[in-house]
Formats: sequence, C-alpha cells, structure tokens
Amino acid sequence: MFVVQEDECISCMACESECPTGAIEMRNDIAFIVQDKCESCGDCVEVCPTGAIIEK
Repeated sequence: MFVVQEDECISCMACESECPTGAIEMRNDIAFIVQDKCESCGDCVEVCPTGAIIEK
C-alpha cells in the first residue's frame, strides 16, 4: 500500500499522469491514492520528485 505524505506533495501531478490504473486523484491540490484502484506497481513512487509517496 502506498500513501502520500501531504506536507511533501507539491501538486506536480506527475504521479497522476504515470498511474496506469487511475488510482491517483488530485484533491485540494494534493495527490490522493484510491486504494481500491491501486495495484501497488510503484510507478508513482518512481516519478515523484519530492519522495512524497511512500510504502506503508
């Protein structure tokens, strides 16, 4: 399971663009991972420039 550290997210939307399942949505300019859609591929982690997405 991946989660977004809200204080680290800069709203660049790179993760949203990269996610193959559409599991990342922008909510109030912060990335949010919809766990029911996430397949834990890690593509979002690779493109996040601030390291805001972490495995939990």
